[in-house]
Amino acid sequence: QVQLVESGGGLVQTGDSLSLSCAASGRTFGTMGWFRQAPGMEREFVASISRSGGTTGYADSVKGRFTISRDNAKNTVYLQMTSLKREDTAVYYCAAKLVGGITYWDWGQGTQVTVSS
Repeated sequence: QVQLVESGGGLVQTGDSLSLSCAASGRTFGTMGWFRQAPGMEREFVASISRSGGTTGYADSVKGRFTISRDNAKNTVYLQMTSLKREDTAVYYCAAKLVGGITYWDWGQGTQVTVSS
């Protein structure tokens, strides 16, 4: 059974840092990513990382503040978030592609991140 389980969300203040984790199991995963969805908004891409970890990508809105990483030995992907802003408030989802896949195939249930001023 494929599972992606996010953790680490919570309530923080503007300027704080927070680290999210996504524990993946059930298959070998390719590129993994983080997405987020704010209330009333569409889900949007946040960051991605290739299977080797050698290639990463970020949305312009988080570039320079968020860092994605992964530990394949632990089947875990991380999202380190710094200098958090109120507009970062959203449910954050972990997603994974199949090895060599094009689309995100597997999704987690999400973890809430709330940034207050």
